[in-house]
Amino acid sequence: MTAENPFLSTRDAVCPDTLLDMAKKVKSPRVAIARAGAPLPMEAARDAAEADIMEPVFCGERAVIEAEAEKLGWDISAFDIIEAEGEEGSGKAAAFACGEGRADVLMKGNLHTDTFMKSALNRDAGLRTGNRLVHIFHISHPDGGKPMLISDAAVNVAPNMETRQDATREVVKLLHLIGNARPKVAFLSATESVIPSVPSSVEADTLAAWAKDTIKDADFSGPLAMDLILSPDAVATKKLTADPVAGKADAIMVPDIVSGNALFKSFVYLSGGCAAGIVMGAKVPILLTSRADPPAARMASICLASIVNAAT
Repeated sequence: MTAENPFLSTRDAVCPDTLLDMAKKVKSPRVAIARAGAPLPMEAARDAAEADIMEPVFCGERAVIEAEAEKLGWDISAFDIIEAEGEEGSGKAAAFACGEGRADVLMKGNLHTDTFMKSALNRDAGLRTGNRLVHIFHISHPDGGKPMLISDAAVNVAPNMETRQDATREVVKLLHLIGNARPKVAFLSATESVIPSVPSSVEADTLAAWAKDTIKDADFSGPLAMDLILSPDAVATKKLTADPVAGKADAIMVPDIVSGNALFKSFVYLSGGCAAGIVMGAKVPILLTSRADPPAARMASICLASIVNAAT
C-alpha cells in the first residue's frame, strides 16, 4: 500500500494466523458464490480452497466461470457449478442453494450488494430465521495481538434498539466462538456521561444495562467515547480504572452505520488492519465482500464463516 497522506498506513493487511488455524481445524464449508465469474471472487475462492478452508459452489454463467478459472490455471472440475444468468439469477441460485442445504455459506461475488441481499432475504430462499441480520467486522493488526470487533458497519443504517440488542448478542457469540471466554463490549458515544442532548449516550446507557442483565459471560460498558475504549492512559486520567471494559474493549457497538463505517475504515487505512466481515442472523453465515477488500480480508472473512458454520 502506498501512502500520499501521512496519516495513511503503508502496511498491507495480513490474515491472522489464529483465524486460519481455527478454520483449518474444522470441516471446510461449501460456499455458494453468487455470480462467481469474475477475477476477484475466483481468486478468493482459489486461495481459500488451496488453504483447505472452503469448498466453492460456483453460481453464475458456467462459460464465464470456467474461463476465469482457466486464466488462473485452476482446475475446478471437482467443484459444483450452478448455472444461472445475470445478477438476480446468480444471487437467487446461491441463496436457494444455501436454503436447501446444498451449501453452508453464502458469499457475494460480482453483483451489486442490494441485489445480493435481496436474494438472501427472499422468503422463498429459506435463509430467514426470525432474527435480524447484523454485520460484524473482525479487525486484526498486521503485528498480531487481539482483534477488535465492530458492529454494525455495513447492513443496518439506523438500527433501532432491538436490532442493536441482536447485534450485541451476535458479537458476544462470535467472540466466544473465536476463543474469548469473557469478552469486553463497549457501547460507543461521544461522551462517557449520559447527556440527554446526546441521544447515543442515553441509548448506550440503556443498552449496557440491558446487556448486563441479559447476556452471560461478557462485560459491558457504555456510554464510552473512543479514547476510553482504546486508551488505558485516558482511562487512568479520567479515573475510570474500575470500569471492566474501558481501555480493554474487545468489541465496539456503534449507534449507526456512519460511525461504524468510518470507524472500521479508520482501523484499516490508518493502521493496516485486516477487516474480516460476516453477516450473522441468517440460516447460514453471509459474506459481503467488496471490490476494495484486499486478499487477506477475503481470506479472513472465509475463515470466520468456516468457524461460525462449524458451530451451527
